[in-house]
Amino acid sequence: MAAVTTTQQTGAARPASSWRRRLGSARIYVGALIVFLWGLGPFYWMAVTAFRDPAYTFDPTPWPTHVTLDNFRDAFDTSRGNDFGRALLNSVIIGTATTAIALVIGIMAAYALARLTFKGRYLVSGLILSASMFPVVVLVTPLFQLFTDIGWIGRYQALILPNISFVLPLTVYILASFFAELPWELEEAARIDGATKVQAFRLVMLPLAAPAVFTTAILAFIAAVNEYLLARVLSGSETEPVTVAIARFSGNNPLVEPYAAIMAAGTLVTVPLVILVLVFQRRIISGLTAGGVKS
Repeated sequence: MAAVTTTQQTGAARPASSWRRRLGSARIYVGALIVFLWGLGPFYWMAVTAFRDPAYTFDPTPWPTHVTLDNFRDAFDTSRGNDFGRALLNSVIIGTATTAIALVIGIMAAYALARLTFKGRYLVSGLILSASMFPVVVLVTPLFQLFTDIGWIGRYQALILPNISFVLPLTVYILASFFAELPWELEEAARIDGATKVQAFRLVMLPLAAPAVFTTAILAFIAAVNEYLLARVLSGSETEPVTVAIARFSGNNPLVEPYAAIMAAGTLVTVPLVILVLVFQRRIISGLTAGGVKS
C-alpha cells in the first residue's frame, strides 16, 4: 500500500515539474522576444518609413505601404545642398582610419599590460579605463580652440584623433583581457625554436588573438561612425560624416522636415551595421567575454 502511494506521489510530481520547466522556458522566450522587439523595433520602423511614400510618412501601418524608392533618391540628391554620398565616404574614411590606428596602438599597449611586469602597471590600466568615462562635451571647446589655432578645423585629422582617444580604452581593455589568458608556453616554445620576441608575438600570439581583434575592430568602427558632437563642431563641408549630414538635411520646403529622406539615409547607415553585428554576434560575444574566467 505504501509503495502504491509513493508511486502515485511520484507520478503527480512529474507533471508539476514538467509544467514548471515549460513555464520557465516560455518566460525565457517571451523575455528574449521583448528585448528583440525593443532593440530592433526602431530600426524596423525606420526602414518601413524609408520605403514609404512621403505623403504617407506618418501612416501607422506596421508593414510597408505605398512603397517607393524616391526617398533614397532624395537622400542622394545634391540639388538641395545635401551631399549624403560624400558624407558616407567621409564616415568610411574616418571610421577606417580610427579603427586601424586604434588597433595598432591598442594591440601593443594591451600586450604590454598583459605580459610585462613593471611598476605602475595597474595605475596605467586604471588611467586608460578612466579616460573612457571622461565627458565628451567638456572637450568640445578646448579641441575647437586648439584645432583652430593649428588650422585643423574641417580636416580629417580633427575628427580622427579625438575618435582614437575614445575607442582606444575599449580596445586596450578587450585585448589585454584576452592576451592575459593566452598561455605563456606558446611564446616560450617559439623563443626556443629561435624566434625573437617580436616574431613570437607576430607569428604566434597575434593570430591567436584574432577573435578579440575582430571584435574590437567592429566595435571601434561603429563607435567612430556614430560620433556626432565633436563631428558637428570640428568638421567642415568637405569632411562632415553621415551623423552631421543627416542632422542638417533639407527638403523642398524649408519649413517642412524631410522625414522620409532622413529615414532613408538613416536606413542606409544603420541597417548594414545592425546586420554586421547580428551576423558576427557569436564572435563579438566571445571576444567580449574573453578573459572573463580565470583558468
